[in-house]
Amino acid sequence: MRNDDRPRRGLGIAIAILAAASTLALSRPAQAAIEGRWIAEFDEDRDRVQLTTKRGSARHRSTNSSSYPVSSFRGLARPASATPAPTRFELARDAGSVVFEGQLDSSGGSGRFSFVPNPEFLREMGRMGYSLSEEDQFTSAMHDIGRGFIRGLGEAGYTRVPFDDLVSMRIHGATPEFIRELKALGYERLSTDDLVSMRIHGATPQFIREMRELGYERLSSDDLVSMRIHGATPEFVREMRAAGYDRLSADDLVSMRIHGVTPEFVRELKELGYTDVSGDDLVSMRIHGVTTAFVRQIRELGFQDASVDDLVSMRIHGVSADFARRAKSKDPGVTLDELVSMRIHGRD
Repeated sequence: MRNDDRPRRGLGIAIAILAAASTLALSRPAQAAIEGRWIAEFDEDRDRVQLTTKRGSARHRSTNSSSYPVSSFRGLARPASATPAPTRFELARDAGSVVFEGQLDSSGGSGRFSFVPNPEFLREMGRMGYSLSEEDQFTSAMHDIGRGFIRGLGEAGYTRVPFDDLVSMRIHGATPEFIRELKALGYERLSTDDLVSMRIHGATPQFIREMRELGYERLSSDDLVSMRIHGATPEFVREMRAAGYDRLSADDLVSMRIHGVTPEFVRELKELGYTDVSGDDLVSMRIHGVTTAFVRQIRELGFQDASVDDLVSMRIHGVSADFARRAKSKDPGVTLDELVSMRIHGRD
């Protein structure tokens, strides 16, 4: 009978061990999917913090840095003291929670962070057609890519946006609200790249409205971005109009800004007698180095009637003021065409 009881007692002990192990597993806190180090620097206005996260191994390292409102974090406040003190704060997002622990003082601090993903977010994103890695889920948390943001994009007409595009749109502020404002101004069906580019370069609805008030009704997204990149602002348009150029196209404005055609340049030319220079000629003069100083030097040598084409041709072919002065000392009657011909054919 004893021999018969031993297997039963052994089985009972094994079941008890398994039950205890299961209880321990259920009571153990979830392990962080991603861990690393953090560095924080408070901005002077005290309302934002520059947060840098660093992760990696000997094979792969990753560093990311972004500015956040202090209010984005639970338990974060800027200390008044310059003496470091223990801190713990949290970035709670739809994708999961990032917990930061370490030391913090009035200027900033550092420590370690851990990220625990939200499994419900992962399941819901899967139902939306996204297959996210732990890295993707961590990125979603850090940049606040939540289900509400994605639904908002869908309502604005942007469904099944690739994950990388979601990240870019969120980082640069191409939000559903931004899209709706653009649609109200007639900008529909813009690509996600166009939306991001507009946000990066400041082609805002306000900028569009200001340009429309100046008569630029049908600017494309590319025009808007190009104008912002090169500084063709409403102020520049008004200044050029005051200088007599009120029918400039978006391309004209951009070309002028690229090549340095300023209202001051136009005014100086007018003082020298060049009052009806076209926009293209102004750009050509700047491209080839026809400065007002060069014009004055040529006029002082007696070439009072030098046209814009003459001046540009002289610069293209290397007719400097010094060259013209030497040639004129040898032949006081030398013409501008002859000066250019001499340079073309290598005659001094």
